[in-house]
Amino acid sequence: MSGRALCFGAVAEAYERFRPGYPPELLDIVMAYAGQPVRTALEIGAGTGKATRLFARQGLTVTATEPDGAMLAVLRRHVPTSVRTVQAAFEDLRPGGSYGLVYAAAALHWTNPEGRWSRMAALVEPGGVFASFGGPIQLADPAVREAVRAVRAPFLESDEIPSPDGTPPGHDMRWPGTELHRAEWFADVRQSVVERRLTMGADDYVGLLSTISAYLELPVPLQEQVYRRIRQVLPETVEISADITVHLARRRSEP
Repeated sequence: MSGRALCFGAVAEAYERFRPGYPPELLDIVMAYAGQPVRTALEIGAGTGKATRLFARQGLTVTATEPDGAMLAVLRRHVPTSVRTVQAAFEDLRPGGSYGLVYAAAALHWTNPEGRWSRMAALVEPGGVFASFGGPIQLADPAVREAVRAVRAPFLESDEIPSPDGTPPGHDMRWPGTELHRAEWFADVRQSVVERRLTMGADDYVGLLSTISAYLELPVPLQEQVYRRIRQVLPETVEISADITVHLARRRSEP
């Protein structure tokens, strides 16, 4: 787990307030892929529980893991009491039982690539499902997007996270599907997209930016400058493209 993954605790309340949740269509895709009832699930990097709520409402017994104590404290206020919570990074999890579903919501890129899939396989029961989902949240209007890029440029060249394995953005199979294809412990790798458009006020959009790691790495005075400059070029409401790319794979019975 990278140090950058632990930068969110300082903005845990903003993360909960401004980050969008996950739609029921996502749950439908995962459960249809499973093809059988799933009873137990392990969540990696649960944050404030945006995805936890979706899966817990399905009646799964969910264990939500998160390395940041501040994020986990917010999660505990918003998820059902049936959810078990563990403060731990993915790399610190020890196989002590396997799960029918292991999933990561906008969190897998923070895990250590070395040994990632052997560790993952040790947590998923044979025939069980691994799921990863997330995607960039972008301004839908090209003119507004360009205006924001221009005022952000002196502070940040980009606020997106590059593909961890260098897969080009337009590639048919995106990361982590590319890695899953090469992982001997998993099969039947699938990729799908849940298209999503959201509308939010300009102030809420700036609040959303304040939860993105690229901005959080800037010194606080620079953060305040860039947020102010971005707010000045935004209309009062903005349309957001927030498509969710879903990757699914099945744990082989034998590697």
